[in-house]
Amino acid sequence: MRRRSLLLGGGLALTAPLLAPAAAEAATGTAALTNLSHLTFLVDSVTPPEQAGHTTYRLADTPAVGVLWTYAEPNPDGTFRRVGGGAYDPETDTWGQGAFNADDIARAAVVYLRHWRATGATTSRDASYALLRGLTYLQTATGPNAGNVVLWMQPDGTLNPSAEPVELPDPSDSGPSYWLARTIWALGEGYAAWRTADPGFASFLRDRLDLAVRAVERQVLVRYGRWQVVDGDRTPGWLIAEGADATAEAVLGLAAYVRAGGGARARRALGRLAEGIAALSDGSVREWPFDAVRPWALSRSVWHAWGSQMPAALAQAARVLGDRRLLSPAVADSAVFTPWLLTSGGPDNGRQPTPTDRSQISYGVDSRVQSLLAVAEATGRAGFRQLAGMTAAWYFGANAAGVPGYDPATGRTVDGIAGDGTVNRNAGAESTIHGLLSMLALDAHPDVAALARQGRIVARVGNTVVEAEQATLTGGASVVTPDSAWTGESAFSGGYALLPAGATARWQLPAADQPRLVLPVVELRPDSPAVTRWTASAAGRERPVGVVRHGRVGAQGTSPAPGALLPVTPSGPAEAPADATDLVAVSTGGDAVVDAVLLEPLVSRYVISGAGSTTALLRSAARTPRSVTVTVPGSGTAIVETYDARGVRRVRAQARGGTVPAVVLPGGFTVVRR
Repeated sequence: MRRRSLLLGGGLALTAPLLAPAAAEAATGTAALTNLSHLTFLVDSVTPPEQAGHTTYRLADTPAVGVLWTYAEPNPDGTFRRVGGGAYDPETDTWGQGAFNADDIARAAVVYLRHWRATGATTSRDASYALLRGLTYLQTATGPNAGNVVLWMQPDGTLNPSAEPVELPDPSDSGPSYWLARTIWALGEGYAAWRTADPGFASFLRDRLDLAVRAVERQVLVRYGRWQVVDGDRTPGWLIAEGADATAEAVLGLAAYVRAGGGARARRALGRLAEGIAALSDGSVREWPFDAVRPWALSRSVWHAWGSQMPAALAQAARVLGDRRLLSPAVADSAVFTPWLLTSGGPDNGRQPTPTDRSQISYGVDSRVQSLLAVAEATGRAGFRQLAGMTAAWYFGANAAGVPGYDPATGRTVDGIAGDGTVNRNAGAESTIHGLLSMLALDAHPDVAALARQGRIVARVGNTVVEAEQATLTGGASVVTPDSAWTGESAFSGGYALLPAGATARWQLPAADQPRLVLPVVELRPDSPAVTRWTASAAGRERPVGVVRHGRVGAQGTSPAPGALLPVTPSGPAEAPADATDLVAVSTGGDAVVDAVLLEPLVSRYVISGAGSTTALLRSAARTPRSVTVTVPGSGTAIVETYDARGVRRVRAQARGGTVPAVVLPGGFTVVRR
């Protein structure tokens, strides 16, 4: 994901022809959701000048290549104008970054490829052909950087290897990158689609994919089997751009290619990259990050929704390679982490580890939807399909703004919705692409689409954050505001409390109707002697919560910053009683840094409604089965399905009445539908 830079002008006000929606309409009797109109509005063609090391399929015969504008902004009359990235110079008609970029061209090609294969639409076939030719032109074909990809292109087709603001690697084809990974994704799916339709073009795509794989081999997989230490954790040293997120998108392309008959080199790369992704599975039901696959090898703290297709990649690789070991972390992420995510606020851009960036974008929503559907297909477990539908409801209004994020009439997806409900009405390439990838998936799975159309949040009771600044501090404790919230590997949620030995922090707790798991977010340093002892006040008594040892972390290693800012599950009960009114931390031994406290209900819930039905999700952080009731508006019989921490359905029951009894298994989730 690239951050939008300030635009100083430029852009074109254009209209685009309306393309036919996907063919699901005929199969289901309802209008298809996929509408490629706005994406096609962003598509353009350019005839690039001769540039050393860059060519494409049959360039001499067809010098124009397909490209895609990066952003789209609304005009006062409701039409949109296409714009590039960075500052615009009208005298030279150039942008600080460029008009078109490899990231979005690659992913748009995937949209058209999938639409073509799903519907047979020749317009999508032709669009995929044009964009794949444009993408491979951006790939450096010769020299020491062969196989890598230049990210940006100007409106006249001139490449801009060093954009402003600077993006790494710089020049953009000088090393492994997100855009290299996404190029592999598009080339893999492109080969699979074109191998029988046009063997000559498919052969060209295979050669360019092999060139990209060779680049990954010499720059990334040369380190295969080398582990690095990150704050005491053993993490893989052979991921593209140190990211399981980037690597996952390359794995999606390699899996498609190998499934379509790709050779031994691609199969070997697929297995090794997938192994690295799987190694970043972390935590447990009661420990951060709750069985998620972490996106970044250099941080134990960070998780973000954008680009979080790690479970999808692992599920695809497991099926293609016949390696069930790769599926296990994908299942855990889907069955344990995703219910936690949905009940605690949804696919945020930044949990680092507190939700410091609560904005949500289609790239994050789609990544979760694609992962859940891929794991559902690999396991045959229907609960993951239900979670996918509840996640996709974001597009139809189940979000902080309470408004649809996607418009089937135009094919536009908003660029984002902030945590306070503010909607970014721009409709750029990335948002459009991932919105359409989700719609293609929903059109292919009508049962999931029916759940997604429940676009109203009825209730959400989940993880809450109590900030250190809210505590009453005594004994020399103070609030410290760091110069920068970002540490290099994580982010403070604002100021933090510094508790010297003998100091106390006391928080008044919000009312609750059940016990809560207490997870202090603290800075751990290997040389710290600090210990904090946590208690909860309830009915006039101090109840032990547990102990946190602030030196319980390993060596910094390759982490970008000393220490680790992490939610820690205290040794001990780690729970505050339902009637607890205060939470107290007492420091001994040395200075303790406390950023915040996460409070997790033992059973959290998320309820959405719409289109004549209501669905409730219950998630358990308890050690034992919990019997609860949930209010599910509507009439008729409610279906209650109870799943364990592997997503296996254990109980299916029916209930009548507005208040429905349900059992939630330890670490599992329960779905109630009416």
